[in-house]
Amino acid sequence: MKVLSLFDGISAARQALKELNIDCQYYASEIDKFAIQVSKANYDDIVHIGDIKNLFKYHDINDSRHSQFYNMKRGEIDLLIGGSPCQDLSIAKKDRKGLQGNRSSLFYEYLRLLNEVRPKFFILENVASMSKASKEIITKELFDIEPIMINSALLTAQNRKRLYWVGKLVNGKYKQVKIEQPKDKEIYLKDIIEEGYVNRVKSYCLDANYFKGGNLKSYFEKGRRQLVFNKPIRLGHFNKGGQGDRVYSIKGKSICLSANSGGKGAKTGLYKIEGVARMLSTIECCRLQGFPDNYVSIVSNTQGYKSLGNSFTVPVIKHILKS
Repeated sequence: MKVLSLFDGISAARQALKELNIDCQYYASEIDKFAIQVSKANYDDIVHIGDIKNLFKYHDINDSRHSQFYNMKRGEIDLLIGGSPCQDLSIAKKDRKGLQGNRSSLFYEYLRLLNEVRPKFFILENVASMSKASKEIITKELFDIEPIMINSALLTAQNRKRLYWVGKLVNGKYKQVKIEQPKDKEIYLKDIIEEGYVNRVKSYCLDANYFKGGNLKSYFEKGRRQLVFNKPIRLGHFNKGGQGDRVYSIKGKSICLSANSGGKGAKTGLYKIEGVARMLSTIECCRLQGFPDNYVSIVSNTQGYKSLGNSFTVPVIKHILKS
């Protein structure tokens, strides 16, 4: 199978294909050097072909693997997959500029490559919190193929809602591939917590008694306990209660991993674990995204968190590929 992955990140699609026992020639477009390090450490057969903005415009003719990619005929790619940047589309960004923003306008590079390559199948992923107008524009550009919203929480312990546009080339035209919702595996944070982490890495831990409003016992005594476990269960917060300062229970789901959030729980959120409030470890974040435990261990924790926050959720991609 020949795959072109745009905005490849840490090659979640390659991991999904491996777990499905699908052999592939995997071409990746990515510019983040740390993400590329992670990909190469896990898959040395990936051919990195550079910046999406340069594809089919400039390439290194001295690299035989690049030439192999550029010499393929139109229609030889089986799968084009990518999650174009969401920063200007996400509701998390104030004054978001949508598809006109510097980052999210790269969707049009994905569209250019889709029309240039004409793959047998394509998958585009992006945030579910985009505006209705942006969603309609993307759908129209992608041959009126409607997206399906899948929450990673059905297959992992992470609350992560994303839209997926999935198309198949039929008689020269792209048609929608019907994707069913995954069956809920009922996985919660308590199921993926790394035992003993609190004793090894104390710098990521905060005293649980700092919850605003008192300790856990008094908090529950005030009648605030939530009995809904299919989403993050908020216990309390620090400071003004921004996303990175909220504390959650491991009996529910994690919040959505982020590449660029702030606060005490930057990128992962804070959770009441073993008597303290702490961030999640990179191993726990790998588990939330469906990667092997040490998938990002070659880079620093900071870059590991960032790359995982930018990534696809592997089990969701597996589910879509099965269809």
